[in-house]
Amino acid sequence: MKITQAILPVAGLGTRFLPWTKVVPKELLPIGSQPIIAHLVDECISIGIDDICFVISRGKEMIPQYFYAAPALEHELKRRGKHTMLDELKRYDTVRLHVVYQEDQLGDGHAILQAVPWVQSDTIAVLFGDDIIVGDENGLQQLVRAHAGLPAEERTHASVLTLENVPAELTHKYGIADIDPSRSSGRLHRIKGLVEKPAAGEAPSTLGIVGKYLIPRRIFDLLPIVAPSHGGEIRLVDGLIAHLKNGPVYGYEFAGKRYDTGSPEGYKEAVRELG
Repeated sequence: MKITQAILPVAGLGTRFLPWTKVVPKELLPIGSQPIIAHLVDECISIGIDDICFVISRGKEMIPQYFYAAPALEHELKRRGKHTMLDELKRYDTVRLHVVYQEDQLGDGHAILQAVPWVQSDTIAVLFGDDIIVGDENGLQQLVRAHAGLPAEERTHASVLTLENVPAELTHKYGIADIDPSRSSGRLHRIKGLVEKPAAGEAPSTLGIVGKYLIPRRIFDLLPIVAPSHGGEIRLVDGLIAHLKNGPVYGYEFAGKRYDTGSPEGYKEAVRELG
């Protein structure tokens, strides 16, 4: 099954990067010659995704604008013989971009629900804006390979999410997977439960969820009916917990290094090592 659609929820306010993010969305901060968001869009393109929905908040229109065609600029670059720059500008021309707004900050599950009218695929990629995985394969490539290796009868209904073995004292920052060792093999783990941000010592494992998912369309039906949690927010993890009752959920412990660009410290590390 080819994955052709991806949702990129990027509506957050970026408060940890204030005052920069009063003017520039965090996702447009540069790593090397590209903004953070371009690394994620390139990750989508690397597996053949050509239909992307940005979930943004008011004032973050510059995010999709970065990828739109600029005919006047392209004409001028062509006139000046700047063909390398022109090719770089046009590399996103074949990607269909859709934009929806999250008017209220009511959780990542609520953000994803804003894209429901756009969804057509049976399985959709979801990439949050903070995590960049660098290695022989990017994070989404690894997820797609893991998904393709599932039993054929499970693929349409399975969720596959990215896992990282995190320090035990940091489990309170992550959704943590409770895995079934008897149904796990290598880096691929069958998940039997999920706990959102458990305190150190109360977590069922140290395998934390990081921001890349392949989810079946059924999750969109579950999210509106799960009880809001965590201060009234609708969280994707709640939909996945509900999905566990009737569908398989897997976690793939990725290979490579993850950069958390959602914190100033993680962003500085990414710039230093990838810039």
